[in-house]
Order: sequence, then C-alpha cells, then structure tokens
Amino acid sequence: MGLNDTPRANRLHIGIFGRRNAGKSSFINRLTGSDIAIVSDIAGTTADPVYKSMEIHPIGPCVLIDTAGYDDEGELGALRVAKTREAAEKCDIAILLLAPDRLPDAGGKNTLDYEKEWASFFEERRTPWLCVLNKIDLLADDDEKTRLLRCLKSFALKVYPVCAHTGTGFQEFLQSLVEIPVDFEAPSLTGHLVKAGDSVLLVMPQDIQAPKGRLILPQVQVMRDLLDIGAVITAVTAAGLPQALASLKTPPSLMITDSQVFAQVYALKPPQTRITSFSVIMARYKGDAKTFIEGATAIDRLTTDDRVLIAEACSHNALDGDIGRIKIPAMLKKRIGDALQIDIVSGPQFPEDLTPYSLVIHCGGCMFNRRHVLSRIVRAEKAGVPITNYGMVIAHITGILPHVEV
Repeated sequence: MGLNDTPRANRLHIGIFGRRNAGKSSFINRLTGSDIAIVSDIAGTTADPVYKSMEIHPIGPCVLIDTAGYDDEGELGALRVAKTREAAEKCDIAILLLAPDRLPDAGGKNTLDYEKEWASFFEERRTPWLCVLNKIDLLADDDEKTRLLRCLKSFALKVYPVCAHTGTGFQEFLQSLVEIPVDFEAPSLTGHLVKAGDSVLLVMPQDIQAPKGRLILPQVQVMRDLLDIGAVITAVTAAGLPQALASLKTPPSLMITDSQVFAQVYALKPPQTRITSFSVIMARYKGDAKTFIEGATAIDRLTTDDRVLIAEACSHNALDGDIGRIKIPAMLKKRIGDALQIDIVSGPQFPEDLTPYSLVIHCGGCMFNRRHVLSRIVRAEKAGVPITNYGMVIAHITGILPHVEV
C-alpha cells in the first residue's frame, strides 16, 4: 500500500522517547533517510510531538513521532512532558533512546529512574518497546561501551547501540524492529462476517453529522473493505430501506446500519439476515469488542447518583441531533433519570483519573489508531471502570445487542 493510500489512523505508530538532546531528531532523520526533524545542540528544541507519515522499508506505512525530552523541567517543561505522555498513548511501538552524554555516571544515584518509569509506562499498556543507546561514537573505548551497556541491561534485556550520524548499528536495530509482533489493527473490518459473493445491505442515514457531499469515514472504510472481499453491496438511507428490501430477489446475508437507526432497521430485518452496525464493527477493529459488550451491560447498574464519561475521538461543534452529545445522553437519562451526570470530552482530552465515573462510553474511534483506543481501554480497566462504545450502548438500550453480529 502506497504512502498516500493509508490513513494515519491505520498506520503503525512508532514513538521516539528520551531525555533532552538524546539525539531523537537525528535518530528519526537517520531512520527515514531524510531531514524531517530539526536537529540542534540546544536542549528542548522539540516542544510539541511531531508526527510524520512515512513509508519505511521494510516496515511499511508508519507514523514516526518525535517527542520532547521526558526530563524537561519547569512549568513549560511539565506541559511538554504531558504532551509526550499523550503521544505515548498512541504508540504501537516505543523506542527509548538513550545517549552517554545524557546519562549520569554509572556510580550516580538513581541513574535510570526516568527510563525505568517510562519502561513501566509502556509495559502497563502492553506496548512493545526497544532500548537504543545512541551516540556510541562518544564512547572513548570498548570498556566504556561495555560498562554502559551492562548498566542499561538492569532494566532492558536487549540494548541496541547505534550512531545516528554514521548509521552504525542501524541494520541490527531495524531487523529487530521489523520482527516485533504488533497487533496494531485487525486484518479486515468485515472479513469475519462476509465472503465473496455475499449480499450486504448498508443503511446510511445522511444526517446533519455527515459532511456535505461526502460519507463519514467508517462508512467509506467498510464499503472499501467489502469491495476488496468481493461482496455485493446495496447502500440506502433509512427512509429507502423498505423499498431496497423489496427490490432484492433474496434477503441480504448481512445488514450494516448506522447505530442511530438500529431499532428501526432491526424491525424491518428479514429473519434470516444478520445485522450489525458501523460502530460495532469499529469496536472490534479499533478496540476490544468483548470488553465493550461487557461494558454496555453496566448501563443496567447505573443510578442517578452515577457519573458517565462520553469520549469522542474527533473535536467538532455540537450539532442538533449529535449522537454523542445529544442522542446517547438523552437515551441514558430517559432510562436512568435526568439527575444522571454526563461529562463529554473530545479529541486528545481524556481524564487522567477515571475513578469518579461508573461508565466510559467511547465513539467508534475511526480517527484514532487502534493502540490509542486500546490504551484508553487499559486505563479504564486499571481504574476499575467499565468501558463501551456508541454502537454497543444503543444496541443494548434497544434490547437487540444479543442479536448483533460482532
């Protein structure tokens, strides 16, 4: 797949993390073979994370993330580190980059505290990480190199010594990078539901949330996936569904609907036709469908004393009929009571502390890469808070979740 064919959300995200002036920008430039990051001897040159979509052989389509040093100081430094941590939530693979001139002496106290903290951060989120020692050209002799590598092995089983300026050690590092088993996306959106020749009916209301003249991203991605499989597609709005069903010689094998009209579509579904929604499909593709199904059942335990968090991946102005800001809150309050407290966040906003909430409801996450959604699931699990997504919530509230294909 070419550089322009793969959306950022579907690319392997590789983050480079390290102290200030560990050579992260030089490392990225060497990795890509081009000067895409600003290199400077001044500590703190990289302020906000820089995202660069690339095609790197033999890795394939990926996004490289150049981050600010995690040892930054002061009030502004704390903000930079917060941005670095935010970027870390999106990484499919993390590279902890160290440099001899940015580490205390081997006899120093708390030599690797920063590194151990970040290694734990990635291990908690089940994010694969590699330890790389950059600037090995600064080491005076082999004895010094051996000493430092032995020191680093106190928290990393394998350390890759490289020099970003000369390219020394990069082949071995790249080979290890390629061999890391990474489950960063499901192989197919609908391949587990249909096969070549199956008839699929898509129900796609073009409401106020749909961009003028375009389809929303999950609809586009599902349609492309079905075409790649060889399925036979019919697409209609909810209003055109009865006529579409009547025009088909045989009932469709599968119906995929916008979650907002789940109940309406289910009522018209032929008995032998299976049903799912775009949001439910995204739950499996971007996150963990089993966890989301279990999370949806937490609605039955909610009371008016509880607090619910609704999280949207993309930032946009609230529109009349908005599914996340209007429709789902209305459905919940109708079921639980108007006193139910509902907080809404969007884009990168996501509370550090989730314990005040009894349930987290996430959107389909089409604008996030899979690791970003999974990292939020891990955070919810760590806080002991159930998490689900839009489609699962609507299917559960309407009583049809047991009949939905996941």
